[in-house]
Amino acid sequence: MRQDVTFRIARADDVPAIVAMLADDPLGARREGDPGDPRYLAAFERIDADPYDELVVAELDGKVVGTMQLTYLAGLSRLGAERCQIEAVRVHASARGHGIGRRMIGWAVDRARERGCAMVQLTSDKTRTDAHRFYDSLGFAASHEGFKLALG
Repeated sequence: MRQDVTFRIARADDVPAIVAMLADDPLGARREGDPGDPRYLAAFERIDADPYDELVVAELDGKVVGTMQLTYLAGLSRLGAERCQIEAVRVHASARGHGIGRRMIGWAVDRARERGCAMVQLTSDKTRTDAHRFYDSLGFAASHEGFKLALG
């Protein structure tokens, strides 16, 4: 496991590398566009300005090798507890298999704990069976069935 991976909040100049990682799999390749598309920078600016969203990158030797988005959700259930939603977890193809994803999720869980969240939750496409095994190995339970409705 790589110990020299560092984590930080993403900057605007990280957006092309993040988008490239989002597109680097069969599902992402169908839905992502040109990393230079201005809609990505507009989305980044919105995320960056929101205190309930964090776009995080993992760096190794000065290169962005991983990304994830943490969104903090308020709710009335569980006595008004906040939840941390982890989305868009990706590790660069050249860095896979070195424990970086495990470190990323551990970092996210610690961040949620520090914030006082009652739980961490995530979704994973049904076709990503390797990811399901990975999240299971980290103690996540497939406790709910998710539903999505595409609007465009």
